[in-house]
Amino acid sequence: MRSSSGQLPESGPVTVAVRVKPGATRARVGGRFDGPYGPALVISVNAPAVDGRATEAARRALAEALDVRPRAVELRAGAASRDKLFQVDGLASAIDVRLRRLRDGSAD
Repeated sequence: MRSSSGQLPESGPVTVAVRVKPGATRARVGGRFDGPYGPALVISVNAPAVDGRATEAARRALAEALDVRPRAVELRAGAASRDKLFQVDGLASAIDVRLRRLRDGSAD
């Protein structure tokens, strides 16, 4: 969430759109998918899409990629979908920079 000046607040929750690819041969965080929630970060996980295992693997991978604790990442929407919204608590400006680097390959 950006302020009226276009700047991210220093801390607070950041919503992250994610496209999960379960059952991948190798786990990977990076890339962009234009999904129903807008530009999404692609997360490939080894876990199958059964009983929430892929969602949990994606949550933990996102936390590691954004350098936050796993408990700082919470699923907000998309439990039974490949397209998910996660809420990440932490330093918003740092999360935004890491997210853009992972998703778009830039830090601008």
